[in-house]
Amino acid sequence: MVTAQKERPKTEDVPVEKDDIQNQKTKNNAGFSTKYMDEKANPRSDFYEYADGKWLKEHPKPPKDKPSWDTFSELSDYNLKQLHEIVDECAADKSAQRDPQAQMVGDFYKSAMDTKRIERLKFTPIEDIWQSVSGAKTTADIVNLIPKLHMAGVGAFFGSGASIDDKDSSTYAFYLMQGGLSLPDKEYYLSKNFDKLRSDYREHIAKMFMLKGVSDKQAHQWADTVLRIETDIAQVSRSKTDLRDPYKNYNRLDTSQLDGKYGTLELSRYLNQMGVPSTQYVVVGQPEFFDAMNAELSKLSVDQLKVYLYWKIIHAYASSLHKAVEKENFSMFGVKLNGQQKQRARWKRAIRTIDGEIGEALGKIYVDKHFDANARKEANEMVGDILAALRDKIKTLPWMSPATQQKALDKLDKLTVKIGSPATFRDYSGLSISPKDYVGNLRRSIEFEIRRENSRIGKTVDRSEWDMTPPTVNAYYSPNLNEIVFPAGILQPPFFDAAADPAVNYGAIGAVIGHEITHGFDDQGRQYDANGNLQDWWTPDDAKKFDERAKTVVNAYGSQEAVSNPKTFVNGELTLGENIADMGGVKIAYDALQRRLAKDPSLNKEIDGLTPEQRFFIAYAQVWREVIAKEALIKDLINDPHSPGKYRATIPVINHPGFDKAFPPKPGETVTPDIDKAGVW
Repeated sequence: MVTAQKERPKTEDVPVEKDDIQNQKTKNNAGFSTKYMDEKANPRSDFYEYADGKWLKEHPKPPKDKPSWDTFSELSDYNLKQLHEIVDECAADKSAQRDPQAQMVGDFYKSAMDTKRIERLKFTPIEDIWQSVSGAKTTADIVNLIPKLHMAGVGAFFGSGASIDDKDSSTYAFYLMQGGLSLPDKEYYLSKNFDKLRSDYREHIAKMFMLKGVSDKQAHQWADTVLRIETDIAQVSRSKTDLRDPYKNYNRLDTSQLDGKYGTLELSRYLNQMGVPSTQYVVVGQPEFFDAMNAELSKLSVDQLKVYLYWKIIHAYASSLHKAVEKENFSMFGVKLNGQQKQRARWKRAIRTIDGEIGEALGKIYVDKHFDANARKEANEMVGDILAALRDKIKTLPWMSPATQQKALDKLDKLTVKIGSPATFRDYSGLSISPKDYVGNLRRSIEFEIRRENSRIGKTVDRSEWDMTPPTVNAYYSPNLNEIVFPAGILQPPFFDAAADPAVNYGAIGAVIGHEITHGFDDQGRQYDANGNLQDWWTPDDAKKFDERAKTVVNAYGSQEAVSNPKTFVNGELTLGENIADMGGVKIAYDALQRRLAKDPSLNKEIDGLTPEQRFFIAYAQVWREVIAKEALIKDLINDPHSPGKYRATIPVINHPGFDKAFPPKPGETVTPDIDKAGVW
């Protein structure tokens, strides 16, 4: 999994009022419930309304401090309250014997909450990097500043990072990737649909410069320069859909050729200053982008380049500076871009920052206090059932040849499962965290992590590492490691409930487990072999048949109009992998439930007048209940590889072969709603 150089968060970060600290011992009541259903709705014509209708009526729009509200938000807020107890305790503990990492958590939190100091300092915490740009005299000076800015979390011109080599999963490689934009995607710069937003963005840039002391006239001239440069970058950037092609985005280049090919960028020096050890090659994700950047830096004046860098510095840290800057940042990136009406409480944002920067220090305390070991046991049991169900499905797929089936089974057999938290937590020794230096803590933690990761280039991959922190309400599949990972944070209602019947748990967390496992065989994951290497292991005929089935998924989701004005459809190509995983996850979780019911027939009974199969489908749909601001929905449709909740909740259900049995049609009723049958598995 390759990501661009770390940058500061761009939304939700303005403290406009006192913290709304609630009772920290609030119980999590976000699980499955028939009270969320509208039983008057016809499940065959609108399953989303049937499963979630009353909840949707009770939640007509997101809370003011959020762009969307869904099960992930509910559980994340619950976890935040538990984390709040932890950071408060860490901040209050003054004993000499306290754990060093707990002290880091407490000191980081105190620095984030010290708004008086932050207000007094104004722009001082970033003045050094601002002045380094101000002192640049030549294009070469500007180029020499790029690694310094990247080390500080400022995403100027392009991105980079250490990651597992896609074609040699045993080692780490250094990746160079497109980047340099401040709006979420190239479409925001190029599409007529965003003319008004671009105008707002131009004014926002000017206002930020004026807050730094630039005159009104010059600030607007500078804003025009920034927008022109970022538009040029957008024009040569690949689309989100094109970035999904792992072969197209893997372009190995010997380091000896770097400066000859990209002379202006001086990438050999860049690697050295980024702490990359001597290495024979790098992976250039998008070569044409770096061709364009190499030319762009040559044609722009030093003053134009400086203005762009000034903006990137302010933008990178806008959410962490004094109130006037935070407020203006939120007005643009929270309200106008995301549809969020109110800033979240500062303590919540502070905890999110700590989780992002030293998350395993915080996560270890969280797991010790709040993770139920029984959840790990139950989850492992479900994983076993689901793996067995997928194994049976692969063996019986009529369209897959025996040769490909065997390699698919080999890959499944080598799958690693991680649940709860890492066996060994990250060591942050050497990272300095001060209770009186919030932005400094951010900068040091960013540089610490970049140096830690880059120092491993060419070394053996650490397969014990996690890419999510323990409190995270999410899960993932890593194609390079061929593993699924479920943090402790998601193993709670509504995803997992030890008190619920198996039908509910298999429909909720079971389908999520199935989803993650299926990612190993979606349109991207299927291109990696059992050892995590980007390598074609399919017969040509099987690959063709897979693509034909994948096209039905593209069409099914791509036909859904998610926004009427401007008319915006789900991007079936961008969301293909997640949609295949949703549909496959539901199918194998359903099969796993049938295995569980066969093992224990006493579980095969109605509860609340609903059969296990009905509860399975309803529980699945309730996991994806969602209300979302229009602005946030439009942003997601452009950027997010996941479909909106409504379509995740319904399309996998109505395409499932067990749907008609669970919800049989009445006389004269169509067999399914008006959507083509689709799916790979």
